[in-house]
Order: sequence, then C-alpha cells, then structure tokens
Amino acid sequence: MAYKVQDFVKKIPGTGGIISTISDRVGCDWHTAKRYITESPTVKQAYEDECERVNDLAQSVVVKSIKDGNTADAKWWLSRKRKQEFGDAVDVTSGGKPLIIDWDDDN
Repeated sequence: MAYKVQDFVKKIPGTGGIISTISDRVGCDWHTAKRYITESPTVKQAYEDECERVNDLAQSVVVKSIKDGNTADAKWWLSRKRKQEFGDAVDVTSGGKPLIIDWDDDN
C-alpha cells in the first residue's frame, strides 16, 4: 500500500512520539513509519512537535510537583538546571588547567 505524508501527519498527534503507536494508527509496519519520519521533512516535523509536547507535559508535571512542595523533585531540578551551584559535577582540572592523562602503557 502506498502511504501519503498526510496519512502520518494526521495520526501523529497524541501518540507521544511512539513509533509503534504511529504505525498502528496509520496501518503500516514500524519500519515504514520510521522511514517516513526520517525521510519526509513534513512528517519529521510533526513527529518532533509531538515529542516536544510530551517533553513540555513532563516538565509541567515536575514543576507542579515542585510547587506542591516535593523537595526531591526540587533537588533533582536544581541539580540539572543549575548545575554550577547544585550539580554533582566533579572538577577534573589542576590549577585551572585540564589534566593530561597518558594512556600509553610503555612508560
């Protein structure tokens, strides 16, 4: 069966960007849906828009949780969004200069 770009664009909203859900809605196999997403700029944009909607939804849930007083979520947020102040990064420099690691076993 020949599919049209609009077959995919119409069915992507509400899928959460899950390719198997898209393929089920369109009535094609997973690989066909993936190919349309990869090769068609219009389908790719619709797919990326749906993925961003899910990201926004997830972010709104975390923000609501923080507003509700969830300190674990607040700490998680700070460790990722304000890494300089609250992250768990390890400074691997020496006197402001990067460390040089010699991986040569001959020494």
